[in-house]
Amino acid sequence: MTVVSCHSQGNAKSVSETGAKTAMSAAATKFLKSLTGNQRSKAQFQFEEEERFNWHFVPKSRKGISLKELNGLQRTAAMDLLHTAVSDTGFEKTNGIIQLEDILRVTEGRPENDDYRDFNKYYISIFGDPSDVIWGWRLEGHHISLNFSSKDDRIVSSTPNFFGANPAVVLSGPEKGKQILKDETAVGFELLNALDEQQKKKAMIATQAPADIITGASRKAIINDTNGISYDELNTAQKKVFMQLLSVYVHRYSQLFAADMINEITTAGLNNLRFAWAGAQRPGLGNAHYYRILGPTIIIEYDNTQNNANHVHTVVRDLKNDFGGDQLLQHYQNIKH
Repeated sequence: MTVVSCHSQGNAKSVSETGAKTAMSAAATKFLKSLTGNQRSKAQFQFEEEERFNWHFVPKSRKGISLKELNGLQRTAAMDLLHTAVSDTGFEKTNGIIQLEDILRVTEGRPENDDYRDFNKYYISIFGDPSDVIWGWRLEGHHISLNFSSKDDRIVSSTPNFFGANPAVVLSGPEKGKQILKDETAVGFELLNALDEQQKKKAMIATQAPADIITGASRKAIINDTNGISYDELNTAQKKVFMQLLSVYVHRYSQLFAADMINEITTAGLNNLRFAWAGAQRPGLGNAHYYRILGPTIIIEYDNTQNNANHVHTVVRDLKNDFGGDQLLQHYQNIKH
């Protein structure tokens, strides 16, 4: 099991703060310049368009330009853009999830030319102009939705962030044992089973896990049930595991933005964070389970119920700054008009 510290994260792309501020816009500009006129018309949208909020994580038709439509140089430029916004860990998980489509195609007995499980059906959309004060972009396809908003050459929002994995653990074939979201599962169970019986009773919100993440693909993330065990009810060792679990999700992002997110969560009060669990208390096929971390600024959800509990959905939502937040959009409109 790999556990990432909340205070440090290896990332070959992370440089100085000044460099990190300008890297994403420069990479986005380079990507757009690599496209033909027709490709660019598919890839670029106005920042205020409703399409920016049209996110999902299921196999479906999407707008934007797909990896399938890109040549080698354009695809490299697209991946370089991605690596300015996520950590090495986040980058590896993104690519791993994409590669699972081919495994899923074989598992489902689909032909090699099957379009439904095509690992090239991931779409990039640029919202606004990367040279402007405010702009954003998205990478999305089955089990991936990465949404970024930038202001003054700095990422101000990296949510909604969705990572899923089907199969959660590859059960057969050359990739047998592969588990893309291993830490999300392992550290979640580690925290649950670090609790004593009374603490577990407080953390358990249901004996049966919900069929999917509760927030779904909503425009605004809302969870009304605030039950669970709070951070301040944990002992020192348990708090350490709690922070390790939080770190697994926060350090999907670039080092600079991860630090900003941790600072926002800490400022809102670690004691205001709650951990809740539903379903099976041990891992394994058929053991459907769900957990979440809920706080004033953040919702993290994990669900593994589908396909005999071998199909993971995870999401990170920023309660103030999803899609950059309404204030960013208003600021953009004021600048433009």
